[in-house]
Amino acid sequence: MADFQVTVEEARDHVSVLSFERAPSNYFTPELIKALADALEELAADGRTRAVVLRGKGRHFCAGADFSSSAGGGNEGDGGGDLDVNSLYTHAIRMFAQPLPVVAQLQGAVIGGGLGLALAADFRVAGERAKLAANFSRIGIHQGFGLSVTLPRLLGEHKAADLLLTGRTVRSAEALELGLVDAVAPDGEETGAAAVAKAAELAGAAPLAVRAIRATLRAGLVEQIREAVKVEAAEQAKLFVTSDFSEGVTAAAEKRPANFTAS
Repeated sequence: MADFQVTVEEARDHVSVLSFERAPSNYFTPELIKALADALEELAADGRTRAVVLRGKGRHFCAGADFSSSAGGGNEGDGGGDLDVNSLYTHAIRMFAQPLPVVAQLQGAVIGGGLGLALAADFRVAGERAKLAANFSRIGIHQGFGLSVTLPRLLGEHKAADLLLTGRTVRSAEALELGLVDAVAPDGEETGAAAVAKAAELAGAAPLAVRAIRATLRAGLVEQIREAVKVEAAEQAKLFVTSDFSEGVTAAAEKRPANFTAS
């Protein structure tokens, strides 16, 4: 039985709200990403939906993958411990390939692969207290979920390098300044309302033209993501078995600085 829920709410103005929940931090699994990809493809074919709001229910949008059971247990066959990285990225590619414009509604933690999920969307509306981080270097692992492509594509190589190499956390105000999010709204219902309003703006334009323009703007993106995640998965498989990864995950769980040894 699935330990997550994915629901679709058809709102007004040809906007559908796609929500997911895997308490407490909305850590994703390959099965969860598959369910989201399935839902997006179904919405794209339903003849009614013209734009989607992607929402993580609860306090957090998505804290990425839960590596706690993977530290020190990885191998090149499965990408590390209990996490099947190759399956995960297969379904992530499907999210990038679907044709509808998507607005991600961000609150709380938007961390690691959760940031990658947010960047699969076309636009992002964040709550005032949202925290965003590509924290992979902080836990001794390579970035994933296509962030090797999407982050520099969005911010430019220099700003992307800063976030990836330092793994630092960005609050919503700085995220807006960087261009990592498109709008900031008060936390709670107002964040959701702002995300739906942005999606409604997209849905109000001619739907065939929107799909065509979006496809042109994103030309080659899916192919780039497909090639990038191969590299990301291979680098992650190497790093999953290192002492630094085990230490990074343990230190994060214990909320203390990691003692990395380059081993």
